[in-house]
Amino acid sequence: MKQSKIILVTGGAGFIGSNFIAYYLTTNPGSKIINLDLMTYAGDRRNLSGVENHVGYQFIKGDIRDRKLVEEIFHEHKVNAVINFAAESHVDNSIKDPEIFIKTNVNGTFNLLDVAYKFWMTKPFHYKKEFEGCRFHQISTDEVYGTLGETGLFTENTPYAPNSPYSASKAAADMLVRSYHHTYGLNTIITNCSNNYGPRQHDEKLIPTIIRKALQGEKIPIYGDGKNIRDWLFVKDHVKGVELAFKNGKAGEVYNIGGRNEKNNNYIANYICELLDRLKPKTEGSYKDQISYVEDRAGHDRRYAIDASKIENELGWKAEENFESGIIKTVEWYLEKYEGYKS
Repeated sequence: MKQSKIILVTGGAGFIGSNFIAYYLTTNPGSKIINLDLMTYAGDRRNLSGVENHVGYQFIKGDIRDRKLVEEIFHEHKVNAVINFAAESHVDNSIKDPEIFIKTNVNGTFNLLDVAYKFWMTKPFHYKKEFEGCRFHQISTDEVYGTLGETGLFTENTPYAPNSPYSASKAAADMLVRSYHHTYGLNTIITNCSNNYGPRQHDEKLIPTIIRKALQGEKIPIYGDGKNIRDWLFVKDHVKGVELAFKNGKAGEVYNIGGRNEKNNNYIANYICELLDRLKPKTEGSYKDQISYVEDRAGHDRRYAIDASKIENELGWKAEENFESGIIKTVEWYLEKYEGYKS
């Protein structure tokens, strides 16, 4: 598609959204991004300190569930693209309180889709002339596919089989996006990513938790036996894939973005502790001594892994970081955040 000039990015104060905005504004001069974010616990304005004064950036505090607000933004700014990062995403929270996940991830996505359709189009498969080519890009997750055995990879043709309230809410949102393409002709793209890590991730997630607990001298909690496997994707590699799919992906298609870095939680914890032992050694012993196993998460998927061949072959994307190169950058960023450490 042609470069969109006025992009509504939702959830842009969160981990992945803020990394995307900073990257996109740097690589696409002349574009304008409107960041709509409710600023829940997962959002942090400091994530966007580098772009707050950028001529192409505007922040609006608000909820994607607020249809009137979404309509006002479309009409006032003549929005001609949407990239929907906004989501409740912490699996543990979805187990304790699933309702907010349904309201935000399902109802909120519906609001965005329906407002976009009615603003850009006159009827199914007929765009208004001034909005031809406008695109809705849904940011999704590999968790919608469920869990894998010891072998195999998720592809774009893997049936959805979500196992947590979080992944079920994301799967439902993806199905709505799909339906708006097939029923109304809305120009949609869905990207499903593997586990992201890197700067600006919320403290609740696994890697920041390992680093924070280690530095605080507390037990480092690892679920179950620590053998759950994830495919780890450095956040900057992810946002580059999002940009490619947004600009060049085929309407109605799904693109999986994965790092080809399968690691289990034991490896993650031990490797980070080894880095900390080197970068900020304890006066006595190793950070590994703090690793502790806790009761496993309910319905904890055993293994995720993505086959990224489609986006690699069709759009020319390639992950630049392997886990070992990406994690050193990540650990150093969190050391500076938590300890004022400079590499």
